[in-house]
Amino acid sequence: MRGKVSFEEAYEIPALADSSRDQAALYIAPKDLERYLSQIKQPTGERLDLSNQHGIGYTISSLTVPGCQGITDKAKAEKHARDANDWIAKEIKAYPDRMGAFAALSMHDPAQAAQELERCVKQYGFHGALVNNWQHAGADGETYLFYDQPEYDVFWKKCVELDVPFYLHPAAPMGNHFKQFYEQRRYLVGPPESFAIDVSLHVLGLITNGVFDRHPKLKLIVGHLGERMPQDFWRTNHWLRDVERPLAESRGDVMCKQDLVYYFKNNIYLTTSGHFSTETVKFVCDYVGADRILFSVDSPYEKIQDGASWYDNDKENLSKALGGADNYAKVGRENAKNLFKLGTYHDSTA
Repeated sequence: MRGKVSFEEAYEIPALADSSRDQAALYIAPKDLERYLSQIKQPTGERLDLSNQHGIGYTISSLTVPGCQGITDKAKAEKHARDANDWIAKEIKAYPDRMGAFAALSMHDPAQAAQELERCVKQYGFHGALVNNWQHAGADGETYLFYDQPEYDVFWKKCVELDVPFYLHPAAPMGNHFKQFYEQRRYLVGPPESFAIDVSLHVLGLITNGVFDRHPKLKLIVGHLGERMPQDFWRTNHWLRDVERPLAESRGDVMCKQDLVYYFKNNIYLTTSGHFSTETVKFVCDYVGADRILFSVDSPYEKIQDGASWYDNDKENLSKALGGADNYAKVGRENAKNLFKLGTYHDSTA
């Protein structure tokens, strides 16, 4: 399929990439490290060539983990976000029909994050924001800022006003979180376990604490086919509806107004990034529908050729899993066109 859109595609400012070898080693096999380091520093070049070879017409780049969320100093995090946004805007400027970007944001101050998002959308035409889960703060980095609290409403209001989505992306555990839970289980860091646990906690916090009820037009993107939340929809919804909501009412607390799946059908989009499984796509689609699923790769952590070849070579089975050829096209590019308001781009009508 030509004209696919991929938008969980990471970059790092070159000056910082080599210094992040230890971070990269959490996710990249030793024999693949040099490929990763080469590609993470260059969102264009080889990666753009590979995208063209494998039918990806438009790529949206985003700052890699931990990004600004790993910077505990507010001023430094805000400066890094602005520097990263200016850098990627220059890198992709020559490819307006091939490339876009998500804003990197410091989330220490929700009002400042809203201002930086607005700057990136209006000045550079960025397609929204990608943030690497919670914001580390405090002198020791052990304060975790979650965006499901009322003080972040000013930021969510800006997302709605700008009509752009927010991608909540995972990051590796740090500090005491790593030492207590993963130091003796280090091979569970990342996709094997920690990513799904951390992001699902944050997303379910956004839901149960009423963020989508207060901002019903808010659009959230979650990668990796939902960080395992769809596999537990029935059980989670059963407990929220039949146990937690009555408890909340008895205590005078406010909890989400709708059943869990409602928010996944109305506010949340799920991507295939790093999860190239037709069987899982079918399972998720049966719950939320093809309109809520979008193709993506997750490069350079995953290889562009692996994600694109899966989507192209298993077209027949994917079309069946998604409910037909029209839905296959929706997931590959049409949903992304609508979500990101892309218009015409390379191979967009191929």
